[in-house]
Amino acid sequence: MRKTKFSGFTLVELLVVIAIIGILVGLLLPAVQAAREAARRMQCSNNLKQMGLALHNYASAYKAFPARKGGTFWNGSQNESGNRYRLSGHIALLPYIEQTAMYNAIQAGDPSATIPIAPGGRNAWGGWTPWNVSPGYLKCPSDPGPLQTNRDNSYGFSTGDSVYNVRDGMQVRGLFANRVYRSFGSISDGTSNTIAMSEFLCSRPYPNGAQPGIATQAGVYQRNKGEVLVPGLAQSPALCLAASDGQYFVAGMTFWGRRGINWTDGQPTYNGISTVIAPNGPGCVDRGTWGDQLDVVLPPASQHTGGVNVNLADGAVRFISNNIDTGNLTIGAASGQDIQGPSPYGVWGALGSIAGGEVGNVPD
Repeated sequence: MRKTKFSGFTLVELLVVIAIIGILVGLLLPAVQAAREAARRMQCSNNLKQMGLALHNYASAYKAFPARKGGTFWNGSQNESGNRYRLSGHIALLPYIEQTAMYNAIQAGDPSATIPIAPGGRNAWGGWTPWNVSPGYLKCPSDPGPLQTNRDNSYGFSTGDSVYNVRDGMQVRGLFANRVYRSFGSISDGTSNTIAMSEFLCSRPYPNGAQPGIATQAGVYQRNKGEVLVPGLAQSPALCLAASDGQYFVAGMTFWGRRGINWTDGQPTYNGISTVIAPNGPGCVDRGTWGDQLDVVLPPASQHTGGVNVNLADGAVRFISNNIDTGNLTIGAASGQDIQGPSPYGVWGALGSIAGGEVGNVPD
């Protein structure tokens, strides 16, 4: 009798093929993920580039940069009467980054509302139809926190290497302060050596802590996605480092998650970054509740490998390493006054100050 010969894979051959495919997929996935992150980082860099151009266009029109926090007076009894001088600099930049319609709607107010809303908008921390969805360029594609249909954002204004009374201070060492509109001439350290803006990670999905904050649990709250209470922060920013185990905030800290949850509010916890602790370090605050603390250390943060994007006062965008020199973090404010002269916080602090008199060249 003739034997019938069947063609096909044996079980061993099939297992070998599957194993080879698995190995190839395993080799390919990291490359795909790396390519995706490279594209996201490039888009994030482009967002900062556009904001840098908007800053220059604003400065060309007004001979000064916008304030980090400004706006209109609030009489204290009606939220609709003004924004309590808390409107963030993002609002001022809208006409210079193709968002004129949104800017005009905000500036018009709403006289037809049951309680008329003043021109320039209502309280800056509250919801209002013209600004309830932040512009897309304010959300870094690598940041998993921002929701696409509300007021979240991923970029903030540099308050430099100041720690004491950053919230209301008009003499902070960075480019952006409370109701202060600085000119190019005020940047004596050089525009190519001074940070203007950077990225941070939105605190979502963490709760925002309300007025009293919430207690941290070990291994839960990522240290670069929020801020914790550290008494005495202005006297020694190094105290902030002890609030973290290197990845998470340690247990028992008072946590607020205000980073990037309201693009219209000019308080530093919402829309500021500082150059004291290195990028992706822990965020710390003192003297206050809600998101209204006076003293702050708010490092930039990102999901990019190894560091963060910044834009400089000359409009250039650079990548800053997490390992940048931060000098002596045990030095703080003396007798309620912020540091004077060259920054004690190394190259990182020097890049944040506008007139420290130090050399703060951007690392290659």
